[in-house]
Amino acid sequence: QVKLVESGGGLVQPGGSLRLSCATSGFTLDYYAIGWFRQAPGKEREGVLCISSSDGITDYGDSVKGRFTISRDNAKKTVFLQMSRLKPEDTAVYYCATTGGSSCNHSCGYWGQGTQVTVSS
Repeated sequence: QVKLVESGGGLVQPGGSLRLSCATSGFTLDYYAIGWFRQAPGKEREGVLCISSSDGITDYGDSVKGRFTISRDNAKKTVFLQMSRLKPEDTAVYYCATTGGSSCNHSCGYWGQGTQVTVSS
């Protein structure tokens, strides 16, 4: 059974860093793409970054370029989102999800429960 569990969120000051983890189970991670998404208060959920089974990276916008990176460790069945130089507008619930395939070009069918990231002084 596909399961994804996010962790690593918390309260951080502007300019700080956090590393989020997405622990996966119920499938072989190296065959699947994993994406990170976020939903800020009062806003719709948006894509952040996605990593394909071949480690190709897809970014869904310009707001996190140069600050966020996505990576995977298939042996540990975990995907990471490294966030640096955080801004208050990065405050959101962050989710990981799988497309159910090797590519980032398909809708995600399986989602975690999310982890809260709050950037504030």
